[in-house]
Amino acid sequence: MAENQNVADQASTLNDERATRLAKRAALFEAGQNPYPEHSEIEDYVVDIEAKYADLADGEDTEDVVKIGGRVVAKRGQGKIMFIVVRDATAEIQLFCRINDMDEAAWNTLKALDLGDILGVTGVVVRTKRGQLSVAPKSATLLSKAVRPLPEKFHGLSDKETRYRQRYVDLIANDDVRETFRKRSQILSTFRRFMESDGYMEVETPILQTIQGGATAKPFITHFNALDQECYLRIATELHLKRCIVGGFERVFEIGRIFRNEGMDTKHNPEFTTCELYQAYTNLDGMMDILEGILSGAAKEILGTYQLQWLGQDIDLTPSWKRLTMAEAVKNVTGADFMAIEGDAEAAVALAKSVGVDMDGVDKTWGNALYETFDQKVEETLIQPTFITMYPVEVSPLAKRSPSDPYLTERYE
Repeated sequence: MAENQNVADQASTLNDERATRLAKRAALFEAGQNPYPEHSEIEDYVVDIEAKYADLADGEDTEDVVKIGGRVVAKRGQGKIMFIVVRDATAEIQLFCRINDMDEAAWNTLKALDLGDILGVTGVVVRTKRGQLSVAPKSATLLSKAVRPLPEKFHGLSDKETRYRQRYVDLIANDDVRETFRKRSQILSTFRRFMESDGYMEVETPILQTIQGGATAKPFITHFNALDQECYLRIATELHLKRCIVGGFERVFEIGRIFRNEGMDTKHNPEFTTCELYQAYTNLDGMMDILEGILSGAAKEILGTYQLQWLGQDIDLTPSWKRLTMAEAVKNVTGADFMAIEGDAEAAVALAKSVGVDMDGVDKTWGNALYETFDQKVEETLIQPTFITMYPVEVSPLAKRSPSDPYLTERYE
């Protein structure tokens, strides 16, 4: 009961604050002021200001005028002085607001601000006596009135349901999420430049397809009225990219949206982006070289290093990644040597079970026994970037069979 009452009290508080903000907005309209002006003059960004004035001494003022804009994320007042923190697309900066520096209208605009409002400011760059680089406003304009409060800053936005259903709130509240979005954009840009520099041509293949193919997944189905036929949102770009190769292009790639009508959680989305490429006149090693070059190059360009941390692990993306066949990886971790009994399904299943592999519900073949052993016992042990090659035929329906071993395919992950 107490927990339910707390939730109800929080909802009531949010509703009250929203009502207060809506009343402020209505008062602005009544006074002939548009809280959402159609034009703004933003010429400078915080990250550039920080770089340019990094050596400005404590307590020193400049006469350099800047025009910035951003969301109000903190505010405190001390009589004729206010301190406001605004965040633009690059970073946060303090506004050192002094009543004598601006006219009454601008001061009243600053006084009436709520957290979440978007503000435009023209002012001079200063550094306070306490060493805080700031902009001292000469004029201020409300660019967008926020009618909903921001998530409470101390606790942040942690509820997963809210974060994933309202990503814009997640972006406002969590710095690391914004940084992830930036890095994602940089990774795609790096991928595109790498491929183009290697002679690949970017293409766009159909999203609406008459045949679901290129992967095993449940599709989204729609109806094409003009042809009176069912179509599918693509589950892969593979088949049409291969047709480009058939048509005479030697190197093609696509950065494309994929749609799969399956489960959804924080790591799986029904629509997502793939980067897929095809090249004539190469083999498994050539394709591994490309992937290694893309990922290690992106790390070096975006992070400035091949070293990074992920989920508490130190990861080394320095080129020349380890390359192992699946059977080698299994033998290294479990000691089970599947190549010594290649093709013997009964012996392979027994070997898999001997190292604790669950084979229930799996076709009892040599290849499936090898794959299940890798999947259940080995994959989680691979922390550093590692190419696993030579997958069994049973789990690789679209891969080329190895000319040297009929039980394996020239596939890698």
